[in-house]
Amino acid sequence: MFELREFTQIVDGEWPETPVGAKTPSADELTGAIQIMITRQVIYSHTKGLGGAYEIISTYGSFFARYFKAMGLRFISSPRDQMVALAVPQGESRYDAVYERLTKEETLVLLSLRLVWEEAVANQDIAEGGICETTTGDVIDRYKSATQLDPPNEGRLMDILRLFQRRGAVRVGNRDSIEKVTPVSILPGVVVLAPDTFLDDLKLLGAGPSAAIDEPANQNDG
Repeated sequence: MFELREFTQIVDGEWPETPVGAKTPSADELTGAIQIMITRQVIYSHTKGLGGAYEIISTYGSFFARYFKAMGLRFISSPRDQMVALAVPQGESRYDAVYERLTKEETLVLLSLRLVWEEAVANQDIAEGGICETTTGDVIDRYKSATQLDPPNEGRLMDILRLFQRRGAVRVGNRDSIEKVTPVSILPGVVVLAPDTFLDDLKLLGAGPSAAIDEPANQNDG
């Protein structure tokens, strides 16, 4: 398999596409970067606890693109946002851990995050790196207006936000005990987890928070 031959070339320092001056990763480092990409789905240069994975993935992006294409996934690199990501094709049956069912409640929170982020972009209220600074209060308000449904309670909402934090869509801050809200940074990876076609599909989604639908946004929590 060509992708595996490229793996060996990279760790041996013989890959013809290696950028000038790039550090050669070890086999363990390259394997770890692949595993992180599958587990996290979206990572950034500022994502903590990943060692040099972002640098390896962005440096050897064409290898990762071909490697994940063989798995039926689309590799995305956004130098502007300092982000690398995996997009999962929609409307296809999958048998790997990268594809997981979201509950309707999780799906609608994701929708709300995407809408808040879009509004910030339209209003030019986006920070450096494509980050929208908001709060759980704003997310709840958008949830109500977009769905006409009762939002999840605070504990459940925080569980859902932490789920999407692991996937690179948000960064959750510490709760403000006075304002009774939690700061939330919505990251550009929200567009990977909730692409335009995801928004279109939601038009067909009926009410009923206990329902579950197939969405490409999530992976297992490994």
